[in-house]
Amino acid sequence: MTIEWRYTTHPGLGVLSLAGHLGSDAIARFTGAIGWVLARGTGPVILDLSGLLGWSVGGQLAVAQAARRLAEEGRPLELASIPADGSLVPDGSCPPIPVHCDLPAALAAHHAVGDEQRQWSSDQWPAEGACSMGTAFVTEG
Repeated sequence: MTIEWRYTTHPGLGVLSLAGHLGSDAIARFTGAIGWVLARGTGPVILDLSGLLGWSVGGQLAVAQAARRLAEEGRPLELASIPADGSLVPDGSCPPIPVHCDLPAALAAHHAVGDEQRQWSSDQWPAEGACSMGTAFVTEG
């Protein structure tokens, strides 16, 4: 099983939502999604894990690596809705990763509730009404 992703921009931040399982077979796809985020947004990145069914140690390490990669570009990573089956324990080389109980709390912390601008998703994003054609571009609003 792999992951599906959706990236939504808000003024001054982005939200990368994951669905599925972030295991070793999904790390390359996750890394590609982080590249997509870097190319198409600005500001902090909230990694919404509410649709994640679970993550392996390798998946957790990929999240820590993403935090380092984003920090190199001046974009902090924050987490929302960590899966119940594990918690991210970054090593000393990882920048601080704030954790929010859920996505609404993370958005509220940035005063970004309801201000979506653009949205892209992978082919099989499970959200209702998602438009996807390969990696799709959807304009909200």
